[in-house]
Amino acid sequence: MTVCAHQPLLFSDLGNRKVVVDFSAGDLSSDGGVLLLRQVDHGLGLSRALAGCFHDTRDARFVDHSLPQLIAQRIYGQALGYEDLNDHAFLRRDPLLAAACDKLDPLGQDRFNPAFCGAALAAPCTLNRLELSNNKSTRCHKLSHDPSRIEQCLLTMGVRCLPKHAREVVLDLDAMGHLLHGAQEGRHFSAYYDGYCYLPLYVFCGDVPLWAQLRTADADGAEGTVPALEKIMAAIRKRCPRARIIVRADSGFCREEIMAWCERQSEVYYCVGLPKNSVLLERLAPSLFDAQARWCLSGAASTRVFTEFEYQTQKTWSRARRVIGKAEVSVAGQNPRLVVTNLPAGGFPDDDDSTRFAPARLYEELYCARGEMENVLKQQVLDLQADRLSTHYQASNQLRLWLATFAYLLLERVRAIGCAGGELARATAGSVRLKLLKVAAVVRVSVRRVWVQLSRAWAWQEQFRACHARLSAWSAAQAADG
Repeated sequence: MTVCAHQPLLFSDLGNRKVVVDFSAGDLSSDGGVLLLRQVDHGLGLSRALAGCFHDTRDARFVDHSLPQLIAQRIYGQALGYEDLNDHAFLRRDPLLAAACDKLDPLGQDRFNPAFCGAALAAPCTLNRLELSNNKSTRCHKLSHDPSRIEQCLLTMGVRCLPKHAREVVLDLDAMGHLLHGAQEGRHFSAYYDGYCYLPLYVFCGDVPLWAQLRTADADGAEGTVPALEKIMAAIRKRCPRARIIVRADSGFCREEIMAWCERQSEVYYCVGLPKNSVLLERLAPSLFDAQARWCLSGAASTRVFTEFEYQTQKTWSRARRVIGKAEVSVAGQNPRLVVTNLPAGGFPDDDDSTRFAPARLYEELYCARGEMENVLKQQVLDLQADRLSTHYQASNQLRLWLATFAYLLLERVRAIGCAGGELARATAGSVRLKLLKVAAVVRVSVRRVWVQLSRAWAWQEQFRACHARLSAWSAAQAADG
C-alpha cells in the first residue's frame, strides 16, 4: 500500500519544470542565529549564574536535562519569539537549539527513555514544572528557586554591562500595567488600564534592564522604589565607584520618600516629573502669558518658555526644592509641565558645559530623554511578550517576568556589542531577531563537529559575520577578565 505521507507534493509548474516538494531535507532549523545568543550567554555566564539560583532535588541518575540547559532552552526560546511553553513541543526536536543549549548529542539519541529519542530538549511539561515548583509540592516538582537570588542575578548581569569607569549613570524608573486574562493570584482591576492587571516596577540604565519586580495593581505606582534603589545603588557603586547617579522618572514617582532618600545619599540626584496643582499653575502663569504672547506674534506651531522657582508643599515635602516649569502654547492650547530636581543649576564642578542643567536644557535634553524607556518597555511587551503572565501563581508569574527580562538582556547585548556601528545598532529587539536570528540552517552532526550551513542567498550575511567577530572578541575579553 502506498504511504501518502511520503508522497511528494506537486505545485504549479514553473515553465517546463515541475515544482515538487517533499520532507527529505534532513535536520534543519529556522533559527540559525541562535548561536549568537549562545555566544552572549557564555560571555555573561547568564545561564550558569541563573541555574545557581535554583535548588535541584531530582535524582541525577534519571536526569536528561541539566538546570543550565533547561534555563538556556527557556530563555533562548523566548528571545527567538517562542514565548509559550507549548512551542517547545516542536522546538525540542530542533538540533541547532539543542546545540546552543550545550546538548552533547543535538540529535537526541542518548535519551534515558528510548521513547524520547530524537528529541534532545525538554518537553513543555518539564519546563512548566520548572516554573511551578515554588508553588507545588509533589514528587514531580523538584526545581524550586530563590527569588532574592534571581533578583540579585538580574541586577549583577545588568550592572556588568556598564563601563567600569563611568562618571555618570542615569537610571530610568517606570511602572507598566500588564493586563491579565484569567484568575491569576494577586490580580486587581485598574481603572487606568481598564482591566485586571499586574503593575511591575522596571528600572533600566539606557537599554540595559536592572530591575523587574512584579507587583499587584492595588498599590501606589511608586511602592517599593526606595528598597529597589538601595540594592541597585550598592551594585552600581561596586561596579562604578566614581559614578554619580541620576534617577529619572515621571510624576508617578514624585514622592517625598524617594526624593528625600536621594538627597541623603552621596552623589545621587533625581529629575522627576511634578504633578500640577493650583499653586504651581499660579507660579507658572506669567510664563504661560509670555508664551501665549510670543505664539500669537510669531505664528509658529508652538512656543515654549521655561522658568524655575523653589517650591514646597504645605504638608508632604520636608524642604523646598528646585522646580523647572515649561509653559508651552500651541494650536492645541496651553500645555504646562513641571519637573522637580536637585541637580545644580550651574552644573557640576567637573562639567565641561556648565549650562546643561539650565531650565530649558534640563527639561528638553535630560528629562524628555526618559521617553526612550517607554520604547524599551514596548519591546519587552511587543517583541518578547513579557506580559504573558498566564500561570495562576504570582510567584511563577514573577519568574516568567524575570525570564523574559533575561531574554531581552541577551538580545540587547547582541545589538549593543555585535551590531555596534552597523545598520542594526539602534534596531528594536524584534528587528534584531528577524534579521539576524531567523535564518534557515541545515545542521549536520558527525563525530567531530556540528556543521551548520546557512543560505548563500541570505541578505544579512555580512552583518552576521561582523556580529560574530565582535561577539567572539568580547567573549574572549570577558573570559580574560574572569
